[in-house]
Amino acid sequence: MTSTARAILIAAGGGWNQDEWVTPVSAAAGDRPVYAWPDVADPASVGYALVWKPPVGIFAGLPNLRIIFSLGAGVDALIFRDDLPANIPVVRIVDPDLTQRMTEWIVLQVLMHHRRQRAYDALQAERRWRPLRQSAAREVRVGVMGLGVFGRDAAAVLARLGFDVAGWGRSPAPSTVIRTYHGAAELDAFLARTDILVCLLPLTSETRGVLDLALFRKLARGGPLRAPVLINAGRGGLQVEADIIAALDAGVLAGASLDVFETEPLPATSPLWSRSDVIVTPHVAAASAAAALVPGIIRQIDAFERGEPLQNVVDRQRGY
Repeated sequence: MTSTARAILIAAGGGWNQDEWVTPVSAAAGDRPVYAWPDVADPASVGYALVWKPPVGIFAGLPNLRIIFSLGAGVDALIFRDDLPANIPVVRIVDPDLTQRMTEWIVLQVLMHHRRQRAYDALQAERRWRPLRQSAAREVRVGVMGLGVFGRDAAAVLARLGFDVAGWGRSPAPSTVIRTYHGAAELDAFLARTDILVCLLPLTSETRGVLDLALFRKLARGGPLRAPVLINAGRGGLQVEADIIAALDAGVLAGASLDVFETEPLPATSPLWSRSDVIVTPHVAAASAAAALVPGIIRQIDAFERGEPLQNVVDRQRGY
């Protein structure tokens, strides 16, 4: 590997338009060449790869690659690939723009269920004037599952709105704003006090399929929303969609807001599309905006070239 490899490669698949990244990256890159896959004039000059679901085998053709930046909020689609180089650091994008977008989506969904907006939508379609009972926010217990950057910010904003907020994570995450739980030993207690479950967990071998019927049955009963609500903006692999549907049909869940799915795009045949008790959005809760994220990436590259340590490096053993 040579330290003179300073070119930047953009390679995005999975429905992303990588061309949207070329102009902002080129404007911020200084004297570094910028390539958009597959047009790479000098693969040996590429030191930095900005990727989202890139083509299989792409890294083998970059002999002097120094850092891989994952352009999306999650990294599971990248770090579990067989063709990922073992000795190249993978860096997550952590940026205030992404965090605010996620918090906006989470707060929107919590309020949609709390203020019974779907019921009012149905009444509007029927031209019926029927006020529904509205609980106070302080009566609703929100549980945020996953206390990373996204989870902590969403929890803090929900608490400021007056909701009774708690959080759960794999490891201790003390907070002066909300009550926190951690580890398997405290998961059931966290679930038992939760009316609205917000899931922002990463996808790992331990969390795959965690949102199943058994977990839903452990959520609080008798709360102000009639039954618990699920909100998932983490990863699609966290949820068992057949169990979500079964839980809704049985009244174990009163509703769900889902931004991520087991298969994406969500197949047209999925029954989730047509359910009035489910809100579906197409993996847009924290959409990556190139103009907002590129400056932070370039700052990381500049710092790295000055010999400073990288920030937000993925721990491949933990999966995030």
